[in-house]
Amino acid sequence: MKNAANGQFYAPEGKPAPVVKPGEFVFSAIALDHGHIYGQCNGLMEAGAVLKSVYDPDEKKLDAFCVAYPQAKRAGSEEEILSDPEVRLVAGAAVTSERCALGLRVMDAGKDYFTDKAPLTTLEQLAAAKEAVKRTGKKYMVYYSERLHVETAVFAGQLIERGAIGRVVQVLGLGPHRLSAKSRPAWFFEKEKYGGILCDIGSHQIEQILFYTGAKDAVVTHSQIGNFNHPETPELDDFGDASLLTDTGAAGYFRVDWFTPDGLQMWGDGRSIILGTEGFIEQRKYMNLGTSDGPGHLFLANGKEETHYNVHGKVGYPFFGQLVLDCLNRTENAMTQDHAFKAAELCVRAQMQARVMTPQP
Repeated sequence: MKNAANGQFYAPEGKPAPVVKPGEFVFSAIALDHGHIYGQCNGLMEAGAVLKSVYDPDEKKLDAFCVAYPQAKRAGSEEEILSDPEVRLVAGAAVTSERCALGLRVMDAGKDYFTDKAPLTTLEQLAAAKEAVKRTGKKYMVYYSERLHVETAVFAGQLIERGAIGRVVQVLGLGPHRLSAKSRPAWFFEKEKYGGILCDIGSHQIEQILFYTGAKDAVVTHSQIGNFNHPETPELDDFGDASLLTDTGAAGYFRVDWFTPDGLQMWGDGRSIILGTEGFIEQRKYMNLGTSDGPGHLFLANGKEETHYNVHGKVGYPFFGQLVLDCLNRTENAMTQDHAFKAAELCVRAQMQARVMTPQP
């Protein structure tokens, strides 16, 4: 497993499952500010997409990327990629506050956009992105990796769709991360640029709450943020949590933090418990604490069974193939645009209305 200790460079790899013929779907990468770009590219290539080119003004980032993907041509500028008629989609992992502006340029160039989460940091950016999607007809898709690139998360969705736990009543998500402060760029600690913890890693959790409850909308009923142990970076939220009420009547709660201790085998013990009217599902996504069992543990209890599933290497990541086909066929099977934007909106609102906690000495 690559980069198990450092979440910013965690890039899952699955089995190739091409949905197109070689050369039928070409994409490029622009902006390598976050390591999630590697996961984005892995997923697309495993679905049969061809990575043609890459651009970033930072030569060191380009060097590392081209070592990982030697087939990618170094473009001389962003415009070189945007003007290339062969490129159908641009994947990007820019500084969070700059992701929307890049997306607008990509869509105005007639290409679909696939950005790292969080896809934007303000409601003004959201309005601009929505207008551009409507005007250009292009996609503004988001790499909500903690569901899309995690096999227990995919399997949980399949179980819910089959009715394994009845109607979903609550989704509880835990998203701890290791800070690895020395490896983080300066912008990571500037709130205007990274958006705050509920906007940043909270976006994973809010997207999952919407998805698992089948909701199209929700309200943030509570949110709070704090900096408990990092006075040297006062704009960093190292803790946050929030509660949501969805339009299906279901509840959501999540906690995110930067307190994963160095002794843990993984960058974060991400978990989720989904309560239904007829059972519940627990995901231990990346590890099983105190064991060397690896990732991919899902526990299901309902009226028929109590089962521990180890799904590592067995479920795959269907989102990427669906996204490629959606771009070719102009469908919305991977993720609807409304869903991608609603998750983005709610994470911004959760951050905006969050009460600031005052830690006591």
